[in-house]
Amino acid sequence: MTAAAAPGPESAQAGRNPWLIAGAMILPTFMVALDTSVANVALPRMAASLSATAHETTAVLTGYLVANAIVLPATGWLAQYFGRKRFLMVNIVLFTVASMVCGAAWSLPVMVIARVLQGASGGALLPVAQAVVLESFPAGMRGEAMAAYGLGVIVAPIIGPTVGGWITDSYSWRWLFYINVPVGMVAMVLTQMLVEDPAYIRHGARRGIDYFGFVAMAIGMGSLQILLDSGQRHEWFATAWIRWAAMVSVLALGTFLLWERRARQPVVELAVLRDRNFGFGFTMAGVYGFILYASLVMLPLFLQGLMGHSALHTGLAITPRGLGALVSMVLAGRLIRRLDGRILIVLGFLMLGGGSLLLAQLTLASAISAVVAPNLIMGAAMGFIFVPMTTMAVASLPLDKIGTATGLYNLMRNMGGSVGIAVITTLLSRGTGQHQAALVSQLSPHTMGEYHHLVRQASMLSFVDSYYVLAALAMAGIPLGLMLRRPGRTASAPPGEQEKAMAASIAD
Repeated sequence: MTAAAAPGPESAQAGRNPWLIAGAMILPTFMVALDTSVANVALPRMAASLSATAHETTAVLTGYLVANAIVLPATGWLAQYFGRKRFLMVNIVLFTVASMVCGAAWSLPVMVIARVLQGASGGALLPVAQAVVLESFPAGMRGEAMAAYGLGVIVAPIIGPTVGGWITDSYSWRWLFYINVPVGMVAMVLTQMLVEDPAYIRHGARRGIDYFGFVAMAIGMGSLQILLDSGQRHEWFATAWIRWAAMVSVLALGTFLLWERRARQPVVELAVLRDRNFGFGFTMAGVYGFILYASLVMLPLFLQGLMGHSALHTGLAITPRGLGALVSMVLAGRLIRRLDGRILIVLGFLMLGGGSLLLAQLTLASAISAVVAPNLIMGAAMGFIFVPMTTMAVASLPLDKIGTATGLYNLMRNMGGSVGIAVITTLLSRGTGQHQAALVSQLSPHTMGEYHHLVRQASMLSFVDSYYVLAALAMAGIPLGLMLRRPGRTASAPPGEQEKAMAASIAD
């Protein structure tokens, strides 16, 4: 790392307490991350209120995800072009206003437009907030910083369905969005007070606008997200428009990659992927997102759809995952200063695989309490992976590349989640059909009355197969973690100098 890139007093917001800055960034992060999952449980109520069908209201989710996917890769460039503090504050305002419109929506088109605005502004908020937190701490304290940041970006989606179900049942689905308003206002005030643009943005030359690259990226990412979100519901490539979406996505993203390699001022600096740690961390983020979001989708389908438990009981059964993540985030933030981060990553993936294997042992006779321990283990695993993975991924990048890196990193985690949901829902659907066909062949005419039980058993076997897939994927994450290089002290500052500078800034 060069001297210009070393985290020091300038990157720590020039004398401001970095923990106050982290707190200011956690607020909008939690708000945005919660909205990725909190609305899912309220779709039936929304459909009734907005005079729409259940199928039509899926646009509320798809619009958010598509806008999010389009904006995420470009956040580093946008923050440098407009100024990071200004860009951050504008997006907090946009997300807050969009939340108000969502809560007051009088028709489905208004709701979808507001959700698209939420997705775009939220997609910009997450990586910029992460970059601010990373740059506000010296390298030796980034593990604890990412533990704090992870409380929002990882724990919020886990507790989202539970919070969403409780608010919807106790009050109204509209309050799912109204609660963002006071949070957004507080985040706006704190950002104005505490956050400043770093020197490389204040004194750097404004980059030009790569119109062609941005349009190609938007078309490609938007088409890909629509494909992943809607493919299973429309029989994948058996549907003509799905085939067109796939073709458009491949052509647009291929064009984007070729263009960005030659563009003088690319909208996304793909060169950061050449950094060894970031390249492997980027790939690992996709695996992590796949398992995180796929498992969050599977368990409610199992407990509610197959076992017949209520939404409240399902939410309570999933809650230990959030508690496990909360505890492990704090532990990992402290342990990473004493242990090789790769040890924590390996431990996390082993726990993730172990939790998946425990869930694969469930049967139709299992009590709802049987999912508590596996959920606690998998939640703890998420924290042990996220903190060292995020910290080590950007450890050797210069400060002016961290904004681009966090945008790509968050994109990969989200796209991994979209792929995970698409793959798992397809496996569940196709697997149920295959198991059902195999079991039917074993029925005699005298036992055909047990067909309903057979269908449930086929679904159960499909869930078991899918949990084995997640366990195998968790094991595949271990070698990726081992490929990371352990970051040492930077050559740009003598041992202890960064910590002294940080201590002085905290004392001020």
